[in-house]
Amino acid sequence: MTFQMPDRSGPGFRARVGPPSRRAKVLLLTVGVLAALFLLFVMFAGLWTDWLWFDSVHYGSVFTSQLGAKAGLFAVFGLLMALVVGFNLWLAHRLRPPLAAMSVEQQSLDRYRTGIAPFRKWLMVGLSLLVGLAAGAAAGAQWRTWMLWVNGTPFGVKDSQFHQDVSYYAFDLPWYQFVLGFAFSAVIVSLLAATAVHYLYGGLRLQGPGRRASAGAQGHLAVLLGVFVLLKAVAYWLDRYALAVKSESYKNVDGWTGLRYVDANAFLPAKTILFFVAIICALLFFLTPIRRTWAPALIGFGLMALSALLVGGLYPALVQQFQVKPNEQAKETAYIQKNIDATRQAYGIADAAEQQYTPTDSTDADKLKQDAQTVSDIRLLDPNVVSPTFQQNQALRNYYAFPKTLDVDRYGDQDTVLGVRELDLTGVQQRNFINDHFKYTHGYGVVAAKGNQVDANGNPVYTEHALPAEGDLGAYEQRVYYGEKTTMYSVVGPGMDEIDYTRDGQPDQTSQYSGGSGVSLNNPLTRAAYAVKFAEPQLLYSGAIKDDAKILYDRTPKERVEKVAPWLSIDADPYPVVENGRLVWVLDGYTTSDGYPFSSKTTFGDATKDSLTDQRGRTLTAVNQVNYIRNSVKATVDAYTGEVTLYQWDEADPVLKTWMKAFPGTVKPKADVPATLLPHLRYPQDLFKVQRDLLGQYHMTDATAFFNGTDIWEVPEDPTVNTHEVQPPYYLTLRMPDAKAASFSLTTSFVPSGRKNLAAFMTADADPGPGYGKLRILRMPSGSGALGPALTQAKFNSDSEVARQLTLLRSGTDSDVVYGNLLTLPVGGGILNVEPVYLVARGAKVPVLKKVLAVYGDHNVALEDTLDQALAKVLGGAADGATTPTAPADPQNPGTGTPTTPTTPTTPDSPEVQKALTEAQKAFDDGQAAMKNGDWAAYGKAQEALKKAIGDAMAAEQKAGGAPPAVSSTASPAASPTASPTG
Repeated sequence: MTFQMPDRSGPGFRARVGPPSRRAKVLLLTVGVLAALFLLFVMFAGLWTDWLWFDSVHYGSVFTSQLGAKAGLFAVFGLLMALVVGFNLWLAHRLRPPLAAMSVEQQSLDRYRTGIAPFRKWLMVGLSLLVGLAAGAAAGAQWRTWMLWVNGTPFGVKDSQFHQDVSYYAFDLPWYQFVLGFAFSAVIVSLLAATAVHYLYGGLRLQGPGRRASAGAQGHLAVLLGVFVLLKAVAYWLDRYALAVKSESYKNVDGWTGLRYVDANAFLPAKTILFFVAIICALLFFLTPIRRTWAPALIGFGLMALSALLVGGLYPALVQQFQVKPNEQAKETAYIQKNIDATRQAYGIADAAEQQYTPTDSTDADKLKQDAQTVSDIRLLDPNVVSPTFQQNQALRNYYAFPKTLDVDRYGDQDTVLGVRELDLTGVQQRNFINDHFKYTHGYGVVAAKGNQVDANGNPVYTEHALPAEGDLGAYEQRVYYGEKTTMYSVVGPGMDEIDYTRDGQPDQTSQYSGGSGVSLNNPLTRAAYAVKFAEPQLLYSGAIKDDAKILYDRTPKERVEKVAPWLSIDADPYPVVENGRLVWVLDGYTTSDGYPFSSKTTFGDATKDSLTDQRGRTLTAVNQVNYIRNSVKATVDAYTGEVTLYQWDEADPVLKTWMKAFPGTVKPKADVPATLLPHLRYPQDLFKVQRDLLGQYHMTDATAFFNGTDIWEVPEDPTVNTHEVQPPYYLTLRMPDAKAASFSLTTSFVPSGRKNLAAFMTADADPGPGYGKLRILRMPSGSGALGPALTQAKFNSDSEVARQLTLLRSGTDSDVVYGNLLTLPVGGGILNVEPVYLVARGAKVPVLKKVLAVYGDHNVALEDTLDQALAKVLGGAADGATTPTAPADPQNPGTGTPTTPTTPTTPDSPEVQKALTEAQKAFDDGQAAMKNGDWAAYGKAQEALKKAIGDAMAAEQKAGGAPPAVSSTASPAASPTASPTG
């Protein structure tokens, strides 16, 4: 049986045609009103919650000042644009001809004129407001430029070309350029709008006999064009000064900034000539309504365009080709010198102290004695490797975790590696709204270890450990509500128990937050706003929210400082400090500018990138291209209360002074830095990386040497990883040859461009005090033969004894080898390179320190169980007593000390053991060759031979009376004689 649908198009069917019913109209209107109200509430929620957050951290003035600047710029420039465009629309309509000529063109346009006549006023107002809104939004985004201009502070330094204070280029010129750009936009939009209206109402005609433009249209458009050309004259004048901050690629410097010979002797005169030509051309346009002819103005405009082509384009090209190129060095030397001087001053590298250092390949006890502290403080714990070890040994709960990269600080005279035990919700077994936001709300405590020591098993020697934490740091508030990994919001308050930690077989240890931070949720409107902000409706009605509950969010230190100080660039690496019973995060804030004349620009993100960037994070910066930078602010964030405090650090920085005027009362004076915090402040890494990036070329202070480019340095690649990124700087305690004592320093190496030997070694004094930030450079003679990091690593890898021992370690324990940081140290008149070697069991993935690599000069390579043994081998008798670290006799009791070293069983020099190890090496090599050739039968035989050789070695070791080597009977097929940094 089939069914046939009725034919709805037949005579019996009548389609409903006409306006919608009253009910439909009411429904559509209701939906529209509700949608509009929801959008308005979303906008309100964002603004309201922002205000509440700023008020909760006591930086409400930052919110109001920033909002006031944005709103003021939006209103003034939006209204100004709307008035200018609206006036020109009105004037164009007012100047329309009374009668339009009879033509096909006008008959077609007459239909449009008739159609818009009833809505003409509203259409003009609407178009004006629409353009005004767009212009106001663009102007509001320029609040930084406005505040810098209004509050500008003189630098007290004048540029070498125009003799203007640097503040003119940093604060004034950007604002003038914005206002000029706005004026251009207003004139262009007005010109387009007026042209459209004149054409619509017959003032402009494309067809028909007679004049193409009425007198009114001609006069109106001529004046607008005259204003446009007059603005172009102003642009030519400002362009003269902009040459001082113009960037281009020159002499291997991508951001070369400032005038060169052709700029000073061709472009600068050309801009001046074009300025006067444009003024004359503008006057001709202004005379057009009087003379009733376009001819003079158009001729003048053509001459201006031709002048721009010849004077502004061709003439500089001829000067460059026929004056500069034949004798470029002589012509450019003076301008290169200006660039060198300005760049070194703007980046704070002008006072870098450079000295010649000819490293020796041997030393003696007297020389080494001066560097005893440097040697004894060599950091064996690599904070970029041992985080999994901290996690395994000291996280103690699945819902706690440490950052991938730990931090280095000093407590007393001890370099310390430390990490904060932060909350990690991925370890919570029951994930739900209550657990995520009400129960698991915070981390707990700090774990710290000595940087230069490990225990007998190769694990860190903890000075602060356990849960709750105990050790050398004393009593402090251990709950961590604000940290680097704390990205989730939490709801806390009286009567709301939160989990501190759990203990096996015992009730959960709980607490209630009393830190005072956060935004109160007592107001239903506030709860609704946060429900919208976080897209979580349960915030509106959840019964778990008690009276006086508060919501904590924006909890990472970088987020908090960046919000209260939006004018700062924030260093990528906040670090924890325990001081005065509190755990606080310390952050370095940079003031930057891209308007320092003659100073070359650098891309902040590129200059601060190294092999650890992905682990540390990136610098928060509003401006990526900079040519001036200062570490002007030290900021702290209390890990419990979330309190943000900004301290003025560089008291001479005019950019900071300008922002302090813009946001008064937000930055405390340097004298207010707590005395307990001061010893923990340090020179920041990102600033140091920018400076070393510039010093690769700008260590050459002579313009002739700079021009020839014969001594360019590079930051070497990190040889311990496979990313081909540059080596990070390292915090170390060391003594430079010209210093009386060792100090906490930030260090880096340089290699010549395109080569791998060591060109220079640089440090910055990282301790607060008179020498803070002092840059010291040791320059190596070109023929010194000092090894750069890549050559040092290659020397380690190519040493047969090193390869043999590493092969035995890998294959015998089914582990991977991971290289720690390769440290370069000027010691005893030479260069000492030290690198810790970690074993990572493939199942546990926990690094333990097993060996220490060392080389002094270009001679003996040592791979030993301890640093003392390695130094004794490479330094000979001079190393006696050079290191005095201690480690606990009992790993469970870090308070007592015994001589320390990473200990692995040593191999007696019996012939049987040596023979077995030689056979093991041969079997391993045969297996690797078979695997490479795809000969799996031969590979299997080689593995059997390797197992037998290892067994023979163990038997021979026991027979000789030594401890059996820690090897297994199963060799790793992935083992390699060259250690892999990533396993």
